[in-house]
Amino acid sequence: MPPIKRAPTLTPSQLRHVLNVTQATSRHPERDCLAIWLAHGAGMRCTETARLEIRDVLTPSGRLRDEVLLRAETTKNCRSRLIFLTNPKLRQAVEAYLSYRLRNRLGCTLSATEWRGLMPLTKLLLTHRGGGFELVRKRRTLPDGRKAEYWAADALEARFRELYRAAGVKTSSHAGRRSFASALLKRGVSLEQVAILLGHQDTEVTSAYIHVERKTLRAMYENAI
Repeated sequence: MPPIKRAPTLTPSQLRHVLNVTQATSRHPERDCLAIWLAHGAGMRCTETARLEIRDVLTPSGRLRDEVLLRAETTKNCRSRLIFLTNPKLRQAVEAYLSYRLRNRLGCTLSATEWRGLMPLTKLLLTHRGGGFELVRKRRTLPDGRKAEYWAADALEARFRELYRAAGVKTSSHAGRRSFASALLKRGVSLEQVAILLGHQDTEVTSAYIHVERKTLRAMYENAI
């Protein structure tokens, strides 16, 4: 397997710093904080986040879902998977942004009887123009040499980099997934379970980019027998 260029993981204090700076400096703090939380609290890829829709996170009655099924057409490997909106701070971020959208009438219907009055097929995260983040069709070379096409949310990725840079952190949106995976492993979640949550078919892909602290590795050896 070729070496993978790794984005750095963020510590909890670094994440808080990024969120605080975003809250203080962003023109769209509710949206941008939610984007960061979806990466760090649910392990979502940038393009998956850009393609998330209102119907994915809300029920028709307007209740915020605990489990979100990422549709196969929205994921990198075209395989559906579950993410969980169970982190209290992540849920708070979703609620804050939905309230912002309703106050500013962004993607709203004339009636609030369903979907809280939001159009279910609109993207969850909207640009300043009121539409979803643009997707770009790209091609990549697979390990076996075959070519594959995929969608990339370059505009949202650029926004992630701007938010991290404003907080003094040079990284990409992938830092969220790495931090999410590394934190789970540190808490005792197995590599196989982490791979499932990230949507990896091969645990080698997961192990290639997670970060494990030296003291965690030491504890693993001490508890091996």
